[in-house]
Amino acid sequence: MLKLGILGLGEGRSTMSAALASTKLELVKVCDRNIDLCKQRAKEFDFHNYTTEYQDLLDDKSIDIIAIYTPDKFHAEHTKQALLHGKHVVCTKPFIDDLSKAKELIELSESTGKKVFVGQSSRFFEPMKKQRADFEAGLIGELITIEGYYHADHRWFLDKGWSLENAFKWLYGGLSHPVDFIRWYLPNIEEVMGYGMLSSNGLKGGLKNADTMHFIFKATDGRIARVSGAYTGPVQPVVRDSEMSCILRGTEGCSQADYMDLRYAVTTNTGEEIVQTWEHKLKHYFRFEGKSHHAGEYQNYLEYFADCLESGKTAYPNIKEGVGTVALLQAMDKSLQTGLPVKIADVLATHQLSADILNNHR
Repeated sequence: MLKLGILGLGEGRSTMSAALASTKLELVKVCDRNIDLCKQRAKEFDFHNYTTEYQDLLDDKSIDIIAIYTPDKFHAEHTKQALLHGKHVVCTKPFIDDLSKAKELIELSESTGKKVFVGQSSRFFEPMKKQRADFEAGLIGELITIEGYYHADHRWFLDKGWSLENAFKWLYGGLSHPVDFIRWYLPNIEEVMGYGMLSSNGLKGGLKNADTMHFIFKATDGRIARVSGAYTGPVQPVVRDSEMSCILRGTEGCSQADYMDLRYAVTTNTGEEIVQTWEHKLKHYFRFEGKSHHAGEYQNYLEYFADCLESGKTAYPNIKEGVGTVALLQAMDKSLQTGLPVKIADVLATHQLSADILNNHR
């Protein structure tokens, strides 16, 4: 059984729940700079091996994997230190916020032989897992196009002081989920074009950057896709729509996987129309405070990573796929700023990264 340490106990709360419920991982130690949060988690989960010093995790030779849930700006350094200390890494999305550090991290992972897995949790939600399995089984034929969106009323998020800083962008914090769906099915995106705006609600709430965005992607084979996000306005009732969704349109069928609702629909290559839900798995996916966390998905991806490490297979998204997604997000950001299409290869080249990175995917 692989042994796990967790850094960052805000979002890491879900990972504590996931690890403690898993038969494939043993939680050894957790860490957060906030001692009160450490004590809160210790009481919540009756797990008392905590520390406020990251070095304690790094120096613990029993730990095989460190799972990182710190703010984005710390991901690169925390991943680097874990690799240097002989640990495999799970890092929450987006992987890093500075592509100038990507080359060093890729080379370090290769030289140490330690694996980095990027926690794009939405891939491991039940409807998305089923959609992928049906696609790989050929139920909708060849992919024509894909649409992803994330529309949510996140005005409550504005109560967090850091959400009003210039550095905070919904492009990274929100759109990274549906953008990952696009790359999962159409990884070789070569160009992106988008428009964004700051809504009146966002402006009134104090946001500094766009909260409403629409993007079009073009792949090297000519196929196109689109992504949209809107974060500070009311949403539809869940019987009509979900906050996040992935729609695949194929030559012989079509499918749609919803999040956070456990709902999936497919029109198969035989013309059969199926709608499927998983209410019996609600307690696996959502364990506390409604649907505001990711414990079930985290358990799914932690166990997937453990299985891959044990079998010698590559766990995706790996470090290069994570870097490729960050490059795409930065190209999207640049397109918003310039009002022009942006080529992903140009963003990669700025940081001495090969466009071959875009080929590293499942």
